[in-house]
Amino acid sequence: MERPYPVLTVNPKAEKSIKAGHPWVFGEEVTEVSGSYENGCIVDVRSQKGSWLGAGYVNDKSKIMVRLISDNANDRFDEAFYSRRIKYALDYRRQVMGADFDNCRLIFGEADRFPGLTVDRFNDILSVQILSLGTELNKHIILPEIVRQLREAGESIKAVYERNDAAIRELEGMPRYKAYYEHEGLLTDKDGLDGHTEIVENGVRYDVDYIEGQKTGFFLDQKYNRLAVKRIAGGRRVLDCFTHTGAFALNAAMGGAKKVTAVDISASAIELAKANAQRNGIEMDFIVADVFDLLTELVEKKSRDYDFIILDPPAFTKSGATAKNAYRGYKEINMKAMRLLPRGGYLATCSCSHFMYDDMFRKMLLEAAHDASVTLRRIEARQQSPDHPILPTVRETDYLKFYLYQVT
Repeated sequence: MERPYPVLTVNPKAEKSIKAGHPWVFGEEVTEVSGSYENGCIVDVRSQKGSWLGAGYVNDKSKIMVRLISDNANDRFDEAFYSRRIKYALDYRRQVMGADFDNCRLIFGEADRFPGLTVDRFNDILSVQILSLGTELNKHIILPEIVRQLREAGESIKAVYERNDAAIRELEGMPRYKAYYEHEGLLTDKDGLDGHTEIVENGVRYDVDYIEGQKTGFFLDQKYNRLAVKRIAGGRRVLDCFTHTGAFALNAAMGGAKKVTAVDISASAIELAKANAQRNGIEMDFIVADVFDLLTELVEKKSRDYDFIILDPPAFTKSGATAKNAYRGYKEINMKAMRLLPRGGYLATCSCSHFMYDDMFRKMLLEAAHDASVTLRRIEARQQSPDHPILPTVRETDYLKFYLYQVT
């Protein structure tokens, strides 16, 4: 059957990458265009020898010119196609998240073959971010279908909020905005919604601000890493660095920590963490400070105030070009934390930057331990929670590194 889509021919490098399972084609890899297209529409991708490699969304305004969504030549990109994809994604989360299905990531972009689409569920609110033009042009199919399938399964969904305020949208030729998604049967601010909802994770209650909070409102990917901290925090004096909403600190407190101190450079983040502590009836200490400066001060004082330190910094690098500088930053905070910990103390440390690859991160930790004159005993090596699935062929989906160590 003749396919009705424009054809982009790609060079051998792109052909090899696609056959290896990667869904992106960069502009410089396209050698020929047959037929006319509008950005955001479906195109076929072929090799220079004419073999069909896949189909995806095209956008020549983006560095990533094609985002593949299918390797099945029989696919037709209608409502039934998107419905099937959504069902696969939801069924997967029900299976792997179990009781946590009410607060999890329902769609994780390329890992679910929805390029640039993030859908986080906070009870009855869906917080959505769209970073791909092709997905944006099909959201009128995708978003209502997600709601329909959830409701049909007995899940209560009352609103969908679009957090389309990321700067990367401009690189796709799309405007930045935040707004409730208006559709029949969905509520908006006109119905009294204020942008806040409460979730319970690992027994801890949080206020989620899905309008002003970072990303989609709450970081769900550390769910089970926070639980790992909770399990070993009993009786410990905990310093939670880069606390943000206070999530690791609160889990440590719920785990029976003797004392918990939460630190963040953002005064507004500390206020949010305080509110979450009050919400759970938990007492802890809070410090507004630059973590680098605070750790330096504690090292100079030869402090032994803490025997469990948690390092959950924001991404120090968002490109390969700055990875070396990020490496130094990660090494500095980890080395200082190791120097502060007594023999038998515990360290939880992580990186959420894709470009700080796992082998680099582990090498950095070994160098930091050497410079701090300590030996590390690994307790656990963890990644993002399974609602953020990793495709081995798409390295970008494997971004969160989390390690628990004892200093020996």
